[in-house]
Order: sequence, then structure tokens, then C-alpha cells
Amino acid sequence: MTNRLVLVRHGESEWNKKNIFTGIRNPDLTDKGVIEAVWAGRVLKGEGLHFDIAFTSKLKRAQHTLDIILGEIGGETPAVFEDAALNERDYGELSGLNKEEARARWGEEQVLTWRRSYEIPPPGGESLKDTAARVQPYYIKNIWPHVAAGKNVIIAAHGNSLRALIMYLEQLSETQILDRELATAAPQVYRLDESGVVAEYRELVRSEGRDSGMG
Repeated sequence: MTNRLVLVRHGESEWNKKNIFTGIRNPDLTDKGVIEAVWAGRVLKGEGLHFDIAFTSKLKRAQHTLDIILGEIGGETPAVFEDAALNERDYGELSGLNKEEARARWGEEQVLTWRRSYEIPPPGGESLKDTAARVQPYYIKNIWPHVAAGKNVIIAAHGNSLRALIMYLEQLSETQILDRELATAAPQVYRLDESGVVAEYRELVRSEGRDSGMG
């Protein structure tokens, strides 16, 4: 199989800029986020990639990123499917708070546990395990058949929903995935074999490097 599966975390959002837990809240991209998405589209075009089908979440920062990328690549616009299964992890009561506000309310150690634990969710929210429980089945049922059919597929989503998918694709452990960080609008380019195992992987990263973000 020579086709590609590309994962892209959205560009910087208004709440990323303010260091606010975002989750399923719906801020749009900042001007910087738009520039990042333009860069992602241009670098993918430079790689000679065009897409047959695209997937994104129900949140506008991911949708906007995808629209910009596809516009930069040009050509015939692929079919785009939006689904809440690809939404960011729900941060529950942390949503709308910056890190300092969260630490003042619950303590630094507790907030760090919620951010970095695989199984422990914040109050009213999701753990990464919960996020994986919706992302991975959606991929298997709705996205993998297109990859297996030889199509070039792009997914524009979020830091944690993509980490949940990367965990599945790369067969990472619960501990290994906690250390995986994704830069905003930095394409993760995969080639999979016929059984869905990663045969080739490259990350296209801008010079400023990675940013784990909070949704």
C-alpha cells in the first residue's frame, strides 16, 4: 500500500493561546493558528499529497484547520465527514479554566494527575481511556476501510483524540502514550500495511517544535 493516512492536530486556538483547558468547548483559531494551518497545507502539497476523503470533529477549530489545509492543497475537494467521536477529550469542570485557576481550586498535584493519567478523569469529564473508547472504534469502522481501499485520508482533530488514535495505530502502551505530544498543525504522515500496521511514519514539524496543549 502506497497511500497515506495523515493526522493533523488543529492550529493554535484562542484558548490555547490563553493556556485554558478547552476540551469540547468551541473557540476558533487565532491568527497564529490560521498561519499554522496554512503552513500544514503547503507542506502537504509540497509532499505531493492530495486526499480522497477527510474526517474531522464537530468543533470549529479542527474544521477550520481542515478547510485551510484543503484550500492550500487545491484541486478537487474531497468528501468531508464530521463526527463527535473525534472531538477533543472532555475536561469537565476544568473546561474554561487556565492552569493557575485549576491549581488554586484543586491543587497542583491533583490537576497534574488529571492531565497525565490514562484512566483518571477530571470531575465531569473524560480520561484518555474514555476518549480512546470512542475514537478507536470510530476509526476501525469508518476510517480504516477507506485506508484499506487505497485512499489517501486526512483526519483533522485534537491533541487527545489523535493521541488515542496514535496509541492504536502504533500499538503503544498506556504509559508510552502519556509521553506523546503533538505540535499544533504538524502533520503526522503514516503508511500502513494491509493489516493496518504502521509500515512508515514521519512527522512534519515547524521549527518552533512541539506543544502538548490542553485541547
